[in-house]
Amino acid sequence: MATLLLVEDNVDNRDMLARRLMRKGYDVRLAANGLEGVEQAQAIHPDLILMDLSMPVLDGWEAIRRIRAAPGLRAIPIIALTGHAMKDDRDRALAAGADEYMAKPLDFTSLLNIIQQRVGGHP
Repeated sequence: MATLLLVEDNVDNRDMLARRLMRKGYDVRLAANGLEGVEQAQAIHPDLILMDLSMPVLDGWEAIRRIRAAPGLRAIPIIALTGHAMKDDRDRALAAGADEYMAKPLDFTSLLNIIQQRVGGHP
């Protein structure tokens, strides 16, 4: 079973997406801000990270940079999730080290396809 780390500060969004992913068979771990996300990534070495970009304490851009700077975490695929759909935000997320970028509201089917491509098949 693939382990996903969902880093999202909005409680409703986090809970809803986590429940949907768990129903698809993923082991979903949660973090409420970028700092918690970096700490969780270091602790559990997930198969993939779903990273919101606009968060308190430490934003997603900086969290991605810190994860990419950590030797044992560099290869973990990161999907940046954001309510900001501007081209600059996409470019900034990819420049920080995200592998994929998805604007909210998320197309869940597309998200599942990307996750399956990145972690190798089904959960």
